[in-house]
Amino acid sequence: MEFRDIEIFLTLADELHFGRTAERLHVSPARISQAIKKQERAVGADLFTRTSRSVRLTLVGEQLRDDLRPVYRGLHESLSRARLRAQGKTSVLTVGMMTTNAHDLRLFWETFRSRNPQWGLRIQSTGFVDPFVPLRDGDVDALVWFLPIEEPDLTVGPVLYIEPKMLAVSTKNRLAEEKTVSLEVFGDFPALTVNGTLPEASEHEFIPFYTPKGRSVEKVISVQTSDDIYNAVSQDEAIHGVAAYAVRYHARPDVAYIPIANVAPLAWVLVWRSDSDDERLRALADVITELGPATG
Repeated sequence: MEFRDIEIFLTLADELHFGRTAERLHVSPARISQAIKKQERAVGADLFTRTSRSVRLTLVGEQLRDDLRPVYRGLHESLSRARLRAQGKTSVLTVGMMTTNAHDLRLFWETFRSRNPQWGLRIQSTGFVDPFVPLRDGDVDALVWFLPIEEPDLTVGPVLYIEPKMLAVSTKNRLAEEKTVSLEVFGDFPALTVNGTLPEASEHEFIPFYTPKGRSVEKVISVQTSDDIYNAVSQDEAIHGVAAYAVRYHARPDVAYIPIANVAPLAWVLVWRSDSDDERLRALADVITELGPATG
């Protein structure tokens, strides 16, 4: 297998979903399918069982996954160390985030890099499902996430970005022409929920469980990716709370964004494992504290 093929196989083994794998690796689902078929021909057996509803590893696939993981990690680390040496750097600080609006935070990244030329800084895409897993597994050194965070093993650092909350609705929805809406509208329309693990405090920030008047919010569709969200919203199957950056980076002719009135803005913070003693993290936190939060 080529290095990229190993990456595709291991990512699909984690996601068990061709669409999410393609999204993570920034390729088409067809590219993922072609790579897996090529690997199965080389091995001489199916690596995954696919149905219209699920993707599962076969026994052969499970063995290959377990054998390849340490090999891939070793190759990846060796290449990273070689690149660092070539650049005259000693290590790389990896920050995970939903990278749609990474451009809005560029002043923090550029300032850190200019002040600490001995270290690299890598911004790594992470999803909104199981958001703290990459942090706890050591795949990233820090994470950009939003308040509130109620995780006893994590340290909440300085605020990077503050922005309003918006409601995403189909342009066919009667709310699309409103200037503002209140959280109470979540009691009038179906909403979305996350198909996976999302801290209750995080879900409540975008999709409340109850309206201010105590009405239950009906969550009818489970989503795992941004595409899932916008597909459901655009077809007027549900409404969904979003951060204001969606207006700039997810502009669509079939989706309208309406400010939500009388709610606290969304605050994005730097968070890391409490057991981490990393001078690079302290240096980045110092930069963020000094510059102060950006606003959207």
